[in-house]
Amino acid sequence: MITNLTVFCCVFSLCFWASAKALLSPNGVNFEVQALMDIKSSLIDPHGVLNWDENAVDPCSWAMVTCSRDNLVTNLAAPSHSLSGKISPSIGNLTHLQSISLQDNNITGPIPVELGRLPKLQTLDLSDNLLTGSIPSSLSQIKSLQYLRLNNNSLTGTIPSLGNLTQLTFLDLSYNNLSGPVPRILSKTFNVLGNPMICATGKEPECNGTAPMPLSFSMNNSRNPQPTRTSNSRKIALAFGSSLGCIFFLILGFGFLLWWRHNHNQQIFFDGNEQHREEVCLGNLRRFQFRELQSATNNFSSKNILGKGGFGIVYKGCLQDGAVVAVKRLKDVNAIAGEIQFQTEVEMISLAVHRNLLRLYGFCMTPTERLLVYPFMSNGSVASRLKAKPPLDWATRKRIALGAARGLLYLHEQCDPKIIHRDVKAANILLDDFCEAVVGDFGLAKLLDHHDSHITTAVRGTVGHIAPEYLSTGQSSEKTDVFGFGILLLELITGQRALEFGKAATQKGAMLDWVRVQLIT
Repeated sequence: MITNLTVFCCVFSLCFWASAKALLSPNGVNFEVQALMDIKSSLIDPHGVLNWDENAVDPCSWAMVTCSRDNLVTNLAAPSHSLSGKISPSIGNLTHLQSISLQDNNITGPIPVELGRLPKLQTLDLSDNLLTGSIPSSLSQIKSLQYLRLNNNSLTGTIPSLGNLTQLTFLDLSYNNLSGPVPRILSKTFNVLGNPMICATGKEPECNGTAPMPLSFSMNNSRNPQPTRTSNSRKIALAFGSSLGCIFFLILGFGFLLWWRHNHNQQIFFDGNEQHREEVCLGNLRRFQFRELQSATNNFSSKNILGKGGFGIVYKGCLQDGAVVAVKRLKDVNAIAGEIQFQTEVEMISLAVHRNLLRLYGFCMTPTERLLVYPFMSNGSVASRLKAKPPLDWATRKRIALGAARGLLYLHEQCDPKIIHRDVKAANILLDDFCEAVVGDFGLAKLLDHHDSHITTAVRGTVGHIAPEYLSTGQSSEKTDVFGFGILLLELITGQRALEFGKAATQKGAMLDWVRVQLIT
């Protein structure tokens, strides 16, 4: 009995010693500690956020580092901390990493090829830095990768083959200096805009997408040998058969479409212009029943009001499946023409998909009601957080400003047709669970002014945020939103609302009057 117990204790001790030794270097230092210290020494940390101790045995208590239950480093996140320098190749020794988030810094140099040695990596975000060189082909070896953002850098060369990344759902390589050809991309959402040698005008179908689609266009012309008469005959026969097959399937599809339209007319939307009668697909947009939203908001109880604005009242609601949503009840129903127009406009707004734009979840329509359903933003609006406690730190305020700017840039430059918000203010910039800025109400001005030109008789907006030329002429453009964004920046910097400035010094009490007084004095 004693002998068996002794043997068991020896075996257990050997196993424990072997597992502990696996994490140690020949010098007796934890491999992950050594790798993290190499990363720290390669970066320039002006604010001292990487306050790591090289003599520590366990890095799990360090800032910017997250560990698993087994005390293995799984997450390295240091966004928006003005870090510069380079990324150390030693990052490839953190083989248990699942997420790397170093976005919005000033990091230079190439992307380490050693990242391909991270078999468990799911998220890699190096966007908004100063990285150079090419995208390493070793990234295609990370089969677990789901989220890859390398946008807003100075990367060059071609995009490596990413066909092995079958789990990739989001890919953003926009605003670099990459060149073609673009390989086949399996990601559900991808973006290569802002690369002049790939997307010269920004309107090419290869520039972005929201569904899996292969991208491939070659810049090389190859010479084929002259085909023989037999091969020509086969090609003609194949082309003739293919044409007949296509015609048959077109007729069959058209017949099926007529049948579907006859039996499911309520699921097909038509454009407001009856001359074209173009079908618009609903996609993932959900149509709610009024009773369903009435129940979700407790009969639109005043206790569930999240906010009031010029377009209507927003209520917090809980659907039957437990999803928490925000329900906007439009009050200007008479300004919206007909059912078909409202449906078409809502569908067009839902096509504006960007991570800094509030996603439209669904809608409801009755003869007297128009309601829009959005995801609930847990952190409220920027307006509600300006004076909240604890106050927003400077890194968060900078991230909010950048997020709002990206959302407006998408509306102005990447939407077709472009959308002018016309009411950019702190109350319309919402914050998600991670305090990322989400621009809301961006489609309502377009929705309520359908068929109008950019010159409108009724100026839409909020006092203190309306551009002077828009207020005097009624003519709105991208500059109208830029003015509102400037007021938003002043609010973020000062922590005050636009109409709270200069009340004692001026009668108008507008922020611009306060700024003018400060400049004079």
